Amino acid sequence: MRIALVAALVLSSGLAQADEGQWQPYQMPSIADKLAQRGIEIPAKQLADLTQYPMNAVVGLGYCTASFVSPQGLVVTNHHCAYRAIQYNSKTEHNYLEEGFLANTKAEEPSAGPNERLYITEAVTDVTKSVNANLSADPLTRYQDIQSNRKALIKECETDENYRCSVSSFHNGLEYYLIKQLIIRDVRLVYAPPESVGAFGGDIDNYEYPRHSGDFTFLRAYVGKDGKPAVYSEDNVPFEPKSYLKINADGVKAGDGVFAAGYPGATSRYRLTSELEFASDWMYPTYAKRYQLQIDTINSMAATDNAIAIKYAGNLASMANRMKKLNGLLDGFKATDIVGIKQTREDDFLAWLKKDTQANQNLITELESLLAEQQTQVQTDYYFNNAQSSALLSAAKKLYRLAKEKQLPDAEREQGFQERDMKMFAANLKRLERSFDVSVDKTLWLQDLNAYMGQNQRVEILDNALNQISDAQELSDKLDGYYALTGLTDKEKRLAWMEKDAEAFETSADPFIRLAVALHDTNMAQEKAEKTLKGKLSTARPEYMKAVIAYYKANDWPVYPDANRTLRITYGMVDGYQSRDALYKQPFTRLEGIVGKHTGEEPFNAPKKLLDAIATNDYGKHTVASVYQDPRSWICSLFSCLDKPEEFNSVPVNFLSSVDTTGGNSGSPVFNGKGELVGLNFDSTYEAITKDWFFNPTITRAVHVDFRYILWMMDKVDNAQNLINELELVRN
Repeated sequence: MRIALVAALVLSSGLAQADEGQWQPYQMPSIADKLAQRGIEIPAKQLADLTQYPMNAVVGLGYCTASFVSPQGLVVTNHHCAYRAIQYNSKTEHNYLEEGFLANTKAEEPSAGPNERLYITEAVTDVTKSVNANLSADPLTRYQDIQSNRKALIKECETDENYRCSVSSFHNGLEYYLIKQLIIRDVRLVYAPPESVGAFGGDIDNYEYPRHSGDFTFLRAYVGKDGKPAVYSEDNVPFEPKSYLKINADGVKAGDGVFAAGYPGATSRYRLTSELEFASDWMYPTYAKRYQLQIDTINSMAATDNAIAIKYAGNLASMANRMKKLNGLLDGFKATDIVGIKQTREDDFLAWLKKDTQANQNLITELESLLAEQQTQVQTDYYFNNAQSSALLSAAKKLYRLAKEKQLPDAEREQGFQERDMKMFAANLKRLERSFDVSVDKTLWLQDLNAYMGQNQRVEILDNALNQISDAQELSDKLDGYYALTGLTDKEKRLAWMEKDAEAFETSADPFIRLAVALHDTNMAQEKAEKTLKGKLSTARPEYMKAVIAYYKANDWPVYPDANRTLRITYGMVDGYQSRDALYKQPFTRLEGIVGKHTGEEPFNAPKKLLDAIATNDYGKHTVASVYQDPRSWICSLFSCLDKPEEFNSVPVNFLSSVDTTGGNSGSPVFNGKGELVGLNFDSTYEAITKDWFFNPTITRAVHVDFRYILWMMDKVDNAQNLINELELVRN
């Protein structure tokens, strides 16, 4: 039975994966036929052009995706993507996480925080030849040569300080692209529903379906009066984007073709089976255990201290999301034999490879040897790295590293410590003020130190720094002394260390500074070993990928790079699915489902004004009679349609589609076939979590906020008419 299942899924991965692919924009013309089959009418060449609508309205946040929706720089993204901005402006006297926030005028829009940025991708250029020019055969030197070539390209690109450039690796180093992005440095909070709407269902509903989450927030981009990006100032004016998205107020129906654009984080679809086994057997369970302990600890401390609850709200939400994903991955590996599927595909690849007389027959053996070395390295360093997890120690380490790097010419410094990085470096030090508490930091650090001391991979320099303490209470008392004697809890003192030389660190009496100095050489030796291994992999990985791509093309399977936080496009259709519990999940949810889930207790505690609007049937022009195709339409000749398509009569809240997304796609605009905005991506179904490793078209579904629900919230619940007036609404 297992063999039959694996064979069936491997076959389906080749033949039924019509919607698989996180495509680079330039690839759109090559899949124009597939887009047309899904009813995507907007020309593929237009999607490939980053200077044209709609791609020039899609922006990155550095960790999520967003999009411009008005000529006055109004931006929409997910509530959970704007969480830090909401948290930054929340205080005990006005907790916007709990109450929500709406600026009725632009003068009322507060800064989203010194770290918040919008990145507008304007150009993507193939620079593979330049990155791979004149590389050494020595692994460490080869790694350094690649980095030097990348930095040289970045320096040449960043002639204007308003642009941020990067060189990203695609296909594990087989290709490199230079990405040029305009940076908006003044981002402000405009409108956010309360968390009881934006995260309705909380962690219980995370990765689940049906969902009823209003996971949306509006921000605004500001620039100087000259139209150029500038840091926050009351004199700044709204940014005028080159284009902004039209919003289709009629939305989509089941069976409609859709596409999404965004910045997906990371996938591992071309990785070897041994890498999947390592993740499944060691990495994911180990990480999950630590995350759960941290979540339980912060929740316990936040329950009795509202200030802690606000400061750590963003961290807690992020960890809870990672925890749910890790559990989903582990459950998914058990429910579907992903390891078996990968191994069967890999065996077939090896058989194909043997037939190719030109191929390197030893490339898998060589790569496996390096991967085994890498996995040992990860396990060896894990507890030592965690033992340095204090936010203050992390700051001290980075500050000392900065002092050491500043002894070098700027071009030779490590990325993150060059002059181009100093504004963000300072912003990170400042942000600690709003997301740090001594008692929480100490408790979490103590947990990591105890875990370190309870295992065998000990590091002498750390043991010596801790005076080889073995008693838990003695260790706790020692840490109390660290926090009592440090000056790093003071923002101005933290920032002042940016200007000090290495000698000042080496003669400092600050306990965190002293510990950072003591650990520096060991950390640098560890980093050197990691770079040396990366240098070896920079030869082995591309050779492997070259063969894999040839194998995929021979089987007529889609070839696109694994996600790497660069701009991608994915397409699919609005569609439900047969879930793990044998129930068919309909593609749309309704307002009435919020009432059905409401308990009055977190996380199912919908606001009274929202419940009142539902109770009075105050749906207005946002009512949708049916979210299903007319049985007489062409789509129903291909897919089954309901006999009574008129029986919906509500406002759609969330909907499903088969677009191929992952973390980082949160906030991604979801378009109809004409390129009009119809929703925001915010999650995946639980069964689909394993798509980071293997895409199964039958169960892989993304979850989106329906823009009709957003408009209803703005109109009937929060009276955000000032923002509705900014939007360009169209109808079918």
